[in-house]
Amino acid sequence: MFKLAHISDIHLGPLPRLSVRELFSKRITGFVNWHRNRRKHLFGSTLDLLLDDINARETDHLAVTGDLVNLASGIEIRAAAAWLAELGAPENTSVVPGNHDAYVPGAYEKSMRAWYPNVRGDLAPAEWEEGRHIFPYLRVRGKVAIVGCSTAVATPPFAASGFFGERQARETVNMLRAAGEAGLFRVVMIHHPPIRGATSFHKRMIGIRRFGAVISTGGAELVLHGHTHLNTLSWLRGQTGPVPVVGIASASQGPGGMKPPAAYNLFSIDGSPGAWELKGERFSLNETGDGVIQKSTDIFKL
Repeated sequence: MFKLAHISDIHLGPLPRLSVRELFSKRITGFVNWHRNRRKHLFGSTLDLLLDDINARETDHLAVTGDLVNLASGIEIRAAAAWLAELGAPENTSVVPGNHDAYVPGAYEKSMRAWYPNVRGDLAPAEWEEGRHIFPYLRVRGKVAIVGCSTAVATPPFAASGFFGERQARETVNMLRAAGEAGLFRVVMIHHPPIRGATSFHKRMIGIRRFGAVISTGGAELVLHGHTHLNTLSWLRGQTGPVPVVGIASASQGPGGMKPPAAYNLFSIDGSPGAWELKGERFSLNETGDGVIQKSTDIFKL
């Protein structure tokens, strides 16, 4: 049995001191939002509690679906790289970027360069290559194929949308088909929810229909996303039946906020092609914020 944990929207804090030059951009809106709202509810201690619980359950792999940072400043990007290194071998943690990781022009490239060990596929070059397309990437772990996709793009102020384009769609279909032919259980990671109406217009994923076509033609058994800071379960049409699309609360969300407290999903994968067994469970921060409890013993079971 393969055990896969899923967290998202880390938003590592606290926010560092930024120069006037760094704030002279879209970052000024995020800076104000952090101090007025996010810093009151996002705590690093909740993330530590989740990770301790994940490690105690002896999971095989960790999936992180984006927004590791807040404003994608250089200090934040380097801090996120150090945090990823602390998690252990990059082969055991797979990451896709979110809109906050590409907050302003140029930030995406800096983030991906710094986090490259966690966003490179098994057959990709060992060292970062400028201008090379990283996504989609493919990692095979046991009987599981992990396909990482990116919707992270820099957007104007007050926008947090993502984009899934034609090139990435074509390559993702090919990866999924090959993984299916190899008899692997296919997990697709993406930041923005590929479901219509899941977010407000300015936070939507551009290319939802394209992504849906990828899943229906390429095939997949599970899709993981973040972005909404909500615990959600939706479905997309697959080749042999509905494919679960699962979101999760921010891994740094404290109790008592408007969004649900920090949580993680735990998936148990077993079986074989045509007879896969998938069980999803959810573990969440307790009401006092000092421990983790099992919130749902059966998100779904296939």
